[in-house]
Amino acid sequence: QVVYEQEGIFIHPSCGKNDDQDNLIAGVLRVIEKENEVVVDWRPLDDTLDTSNILCAGKDSSSVVEWSPAPKEKSSRGADRPNSYEAEWDMVTTVSFKKKPHSNGDATNHANGESKWSFLFSLTDLKSIKQNKEGMGWSYLVFCLKDDVKLPALHFHHGDSKLLIKCLENHVVLSESPQDKRVLLVNSQNKSLSQSFENLLDEPSYGLLQKWKKDPYTVTMGRFSKVTNYIFDSFRLSDPSTQRRPPSEMADFLNDAIPGLKINQQEEPGFEVITRIDLGEQPEVSRREPVSTEEWLKNMDSEGRILDVDYIKQSIFKGGLCHTLRKEAWKFLLGYFPWNSTKEERANLQKRKTDEYFRMKLQWKSVSEEQEKRNSRLRDYRSLIEKDVNRTDRTNKFYEGEDNPGLILLHDILMTYCMYDFDLGYVQGMSDLLSPVLYVMENEVDAFWCFVSYMDQMHQNFEEQMQGMKTQLIQLSTLLRLLDSGFCSYLESQDSGYLYFCFRWLLIRFKREFSFQDILRLWEVMWTELPCQNFHLLLCCAILESEKQQIMDKHYGFNEILKHINELSMKIDVEYILCKAEAISMQMMNCKELPQAVSEILGIESSSVTPDSDTGEDESGAVLSCPTSLYQSIPTPVTAANGTRESTQQTVETQSSTPA
Repeated sequence: QVVYEQEGIFIHPSCGKNDDQDNLIAGVLRVIEKENEVVVDWRPLDDTLDTSNILCAGKDSSSVVEWSPAPKEKSSRGADRPNSYEAEWDMVTTVSFKKKPHSNGDATNHANGESKWSFLFSLTDLKSIKQNKEGMGWSYLVFCLKDDVKLPALHFHHGDSKLLIKCLENHVVLSESPQDKRVLLVNSQNKSLSQSFENLLDEPSYGLLQKWKKDPYTVTMGRFSKVTNYIFDSFRLSDPSTQRRPPSEMADFLNDAIPGLKINQQEEPGFEVITRIDLGEQPEVSRREPVSTEEWLKNMDSEGRILDVDYIKQSIFKGGLCHTLRKEAWKFLLGYFPWNSTKEERANLQKRKTDEYFRMKLQWKSVSEEQEKRNSRLRDYRSLIEKDVNRTDRTNKFYEGEDNPGLILLHDILMTYCMYDFDLGYVQGMSDLLSPVLYVMENEVDAFWCFVSYMDQMHQNFEEQMQGMKTQLIQLSTLLRLLDSGFCSYLESQDSGYLYFCFRWLLIRFKREFSFQDILRLWEVMWTELPCQNFHLLLCCAILESEKQQIMDKHYGFNEILKHINELSMKIDVEYILCKAEAISMQMMNCKELPQAVSEILGIESSSVTPDSDTGEDESGAVLSCPTSLYQSIPTPVTAANGTRESTQQTVETQSSTPA
């Protein structure tokens, strides 16, 4: 399968000697996926095309591409060809050639008359790629193989060399050389984000192991409870010399699966060592009733402005929203509506955003099948979206049935998002983030722009290098180690210190761990951004701390921990976990010796913090601050941290601090 093809790529055989255009050799570059490898193939045009059928491109004043026959080589067929117009964003190349049949990556044979400049190599042999200096003529790339053979420089006369780099990054990990930023080093063969969703349980054990290593996203989205035995069987069977590998090698395996993930910060230079600190008892925390429509309207002026934003956010954090209010309030929480906007300003904003949305939607709706064949990325996005939409949770009536309007809107919004952010496109898991938003909004345009705002918060989770996921796992480990270092040590002893079982929680913000209605409550609480930064990490800590006793008392190993955590799905009490996570946040905020690393994760202002160079302990303590409004008294019916509903009203009071 040809996954990349670009024409108008030249070799300059006499580069540096003269500028004679006759010495430039035009060619076609292809990246071809074969059964067991990926190859890069460059051939001169003489080997691959019929030059009597060259079409060239010219732009008209409407910024679309008009195709017309090349003036020097018009053929009767080319002259009679009707003009066609295609959106500029849809075009990958600026010149189209009619090609002769091309074998899928067969090696060049000079004896058969092919050019001596043709070359082909496997990505497994690629060592590095050198790029040109920016602003210095045509962009070019030089491939260096592992045997130190340097291939001729390929000059991209029509630009787009970055498209090739993006294509190669789907198959290998590229990183800048510390010595020369123009040089990209090939780290390992790795499809870091295979954006497909397959039934992994049908795979042989070795194949499953490889899929985990190449694609942690897909594997963690699958059913871990049935996968764990396959993983261990894979380790036992994959070493032909011993037929067995010790479980301790799982740590090395996971580090390979997510390159750059280092959880044990005591061994990582530049990280603060988290020593045992007495955090004191967790305070008792209660929750109030959801914010009602009446309460919401009472906090609006005559023009529709929110009068006390802090109070509203605090109330939502403590109790959530009644369902009838979500359609309006979520637009504020997600940033689609400014908090200080009037009703009229919001109406004008919606009108502008409606026009903008349908212009983008028209872009992909107007793409013909023939055009889509030439745009592999759009084609891949559509295929992935259709697969994921078909797997949408149907337990909610909004998405019941094969031809349900909700599913159709889900598909259309995700396709339009690909037009909005074509570089990121679609990655598995995004549909999980959209489906609750669309359910609440019941409107295509509003759902799209709320989803865009949500993706602004979440986009790092879906980027190819997984930097956002690595950072969150490291931060989670830091918080958990402070909260319970003994539990962290136990997890490490069972090769579970990487907290990989939290990957799915973080990737899609617990979407598959709670019921549909509970996830609405959980998300709106998190969107208040109270009581601190990264509250979702404290939710992880709350869940893990709740399961600690069973995991340790029953001496769960790697397999059992993975299975147990996975089987918590749909069994977690959302109100209890929210109470516990808030209690943990207050416990940490009240600590006078909070490590600087933890303060930074939670966004807590520290004063006169001087970390000890050896231990990382604060010599003078820290003055911690948080939003004052969060800790104001709330005389409302509450739910206690044990999950029971109390009949009497309680007042939750804590000492407020100076606002950050």
